[in-house]
Amino acid sequence: MSDLSGELIDGRYELIRQIASGGMATIYEATDTRLDRKVAVKIMHEHLANDEEFVSRFIREAKAAAALSHPNIVAVQDQGWNQSGIPAVFLVMELVEGSTLRDYLFEKGQLSTQELLHFLTPILSALAAAHKIGIVHRDIKPENILISQSGRVKLADFGLARGDLIGNTMTAESSVILGSVSYLSPEQVQRGVADSRSDIYSLGIVAFEALTGKKPFDGESPIHIAYQHVNDKVPAPSTLNPDIPPALDALIVRATSTNPDDRPRDGEEFLQELRQVEAIIDPKRRQLSFELDLNSAPVRDKSREPARVSKENKAQTSERVEPMVAKKTARESTSETARERKRRISARIRRNRWIAFFVVLALGLGSWYLFVGPGTRVVVPSVAGMNIKEAKAALTPLGLTYHIAEEVFSEDIPKGKIISSKPGGGGRISEAGDVSLYLSKGAERYIIPKLQGLTIESATALIQTDPLVIGTTTQSFDPKIPEGAIISTSPVAGTKATRGTAINITISKGIQQLTLDSYIGKTGDQALNELEASGFNVTIKYEFSDTALLGEVVSQTPPGNTPAPKGSDVEVIVSQGSEWVFVPSGMRGLEQGAATSMLENSGLVVKVVPTGKNKKKFVTHISPAEKTKVKRGSKVTITVG
Repeated sequence: MSDLSGELIDGRYELIRQIASGGMATIYEATDTRLDRKVAVKIMHEHLANDEEFVSRFIREAKAAAALSHPNIVAVQDQGWNQSGIPAVFLVMELVEGSTLRDYLFEKGQLSTQELLHFLTPILSALAAAHKIGIVHRDIKPENILISQSGRVKLADFGLARGDLIGNTMTAESSVILGSVSYLSPEQVQRGVADSRSDIYSLGIVAFEALTGKKPFDGESPIHIAYQHVNDKVPAPSTLNPDIPPALDALIVRATSTNPDDRPRDGEEFLQELRQVEAIIDPKRRQLSFELDLNSAPVRDKSREPARVSKENKAQTSERVEPMVAKKTARESTSETARERKRRISARIRRNRWIAFFVVLALGLGSWYLFVGPGTRVVVPSVAGMNIKEAKAALTPLGLTYHIAEEVFSEDIPKGKIISSKPGGGGRISEAGDVSLYLSKGAERYIIPKLQGLTIESATALIQTDPLVIGTTTQSFDPKIPEGAIISTSPVAGTKATRGTAINITISKGIQQLTLDSYIGKTGDQALNELEASGFNVTIKYEFSDTALLGEVVSQTPPGNTPAPKGSDVEVIVSQGSEWVFVPSGMRGLEQGAATSMLENSGLVVKVVPTGKNKKKFVTHISPAEKTKVKRGSKVTITVG
């Protein structure tokens, strides 16, 4: 599919650049011009847009993901058909800027137990939400587990999703083709059937790979891998990584059982068992529950009696309750109330005076700070995330200068952007002061050099110019690379690697030498088949032989029982039979057709000379005569009449 970057889809989504491309669709980073926000737009390949089954599957993906609202699931925001411009069936999703679990595994090789738990918990939370409403993902793999720049783990691509909400029209064949065979459950391979336990199996395979750095099954073809999923038991990850806790090891073994009934029933059950494993691994660790909503603070009951009631009110209440008290007592009570009020007023005045004093003091100190003291310094603006040109534009108008104090690697800040400054944003500096800038050199990556054809010593010297190391070395025969030279590396040349990455090397053992068998007296077909199967280039030639039967090997070069390099040329001479034949006897009186067949079967060329007017012709004369010895392929003339 051609690159649609720059196109406006549905009059709303402006495509910026391609992010990824798969067998069914291409994903673009885009801008929602209506809401002015970044989104991801998934556009079905043009040649599939006319296929109703694929369009149906594409729309089903939108419905599946839109039915789910969960912080660990990539949100679907829109779906439709482009009515103007380039025809396109599209899906609009939340743009998750970051990386995939596959990228993470590529960088680290394998995860520790705690790192795996950090990934599994949110993914199982997402699956639990999907399984709860009857949706099965069907394509769990590291490529569909995203990690945003803020660290949020999200499950993406419900393209193979299936359930009551989205229909059940996907066939077993299309499921196997579209799914990633390394993570398919046995029942998906055998019957095309999948339920929540199939997702559990796939996630168990992902956990196995994350803990060990390897997939449980490997093969030369997808069919071979699928066969192993059906017929072989997934080994315990502890067989490859003995540091795995037994409880976690047992849970992964159960999740990857070939019998679905032995696995956790769904994402919720798997998540609960994982939390029990966490408690076993680290009993002191407090299990947290990340709630999305907070409980509202309780509102005080207004009908309740105020906590403070004035003595005056109490006195007035007392007067109402006891109207018959003596006048002297009433005057004393009134006088006492007045004195209490006076004392209360005096306390308020004293409090207000203190407040006024502190306000004046604060104003005085503030004036001194701003006009005489440190407040006269310039406030440094925040330049983090800017490039040098933008930082200069922010600092120069304030009379500040700058210099690059250091350039350092950063996994988060792009190359050429400022990581921090000293003083930092909001800090103060004297007028005409100088700000130190710390500039990002980008992510620390080193290019794997081309080592093919070098010796191990030369390769080691070349690799050590960067902070890379030699990993494992293996040997293999190679017809082109000389013995002792490097055939290939893993990672391959040109790959960007992190500091300390180990480069695994395959060294050539040269051309493999094989012992040739002798095929003299055997059939030419046997010689051809067996020699080609052994890796030789075979040339067959045919010659007449009076001693060997037709089709037998007369000779071979190189001769049998001698060593020869694998892939070298072998010439085999095959017998065409004797060079001489005899003209058959009993030809006279034979019908023309029978005589012709007999002569041709003897390897002779027949010339027919007709005579007479009879419709059915018989041999009257033959030349050379019967029983004459002639070379195979000679011409024999028969006269018929």
